[in-house]
Amino acid sequence: MFHSQRISVIGTSGCGKTTLARQLCQRLAIPHIELDALHWETNWTEVPTDIFRQRVEQSLQRDRWIIDGNYSQVRDIIWSRADTAIWLDYSLLVIMTRLLRRTWRRVVQHEELWNGNHETWTLTFSRDSILLWALQTYKKRRQEYPILLTQSAYAHLNLVHLKSPRETYSWLSTLAT
Repeated sequence: MFHSQRISVIGTSGCGKTTLARQLCQRLAIPHIELDALHWETNWTEVPTDIFRQRVEQSLQRDRWIIDGNYSQVRDIIWSRADTAIWLDYSLLVIMTRLLRRTWRRVVQHEELWNGNHETWTLTFSRDSILLWALQTYKKRRQEYPILLTQSAYAHLNLVHLKSPRETYSWLSTLAT
């Protein structure tokens, strides 16, 4: 039985952290917090770290939450309060396929993300591209998470390590609705 109340969903950009967090939110009736919404201001401006940390601190004041994201500036706050980390550790092919599909949809449908921000073709093919970011950080995330998750400060975390969308779907289907 899954009894977690404070859940951090982690993984490389594009793996489906927000999607899984939303599904968990619906199944478990636990509020969802999206780190990107706390981090990005209008016109893709990053909020200063001290303000970002304050926003995260404030968001985690509840007894129950599901948060998704990979920001190292706030990892200590989140992981020290979380009881569970769900790591979506998918192959690069799965991640890039999902990311390409998602980016295409967001650009074509002009989806608003956070605080009035939109993905554009210009952004997609720039040095600030989410596609490039995922390629640059994929290997790093896969190397750093096993090290970070074994640190004594995070020994209390229950780790759910999911290695494929099929495994995630199977695990999710075991949770009460």
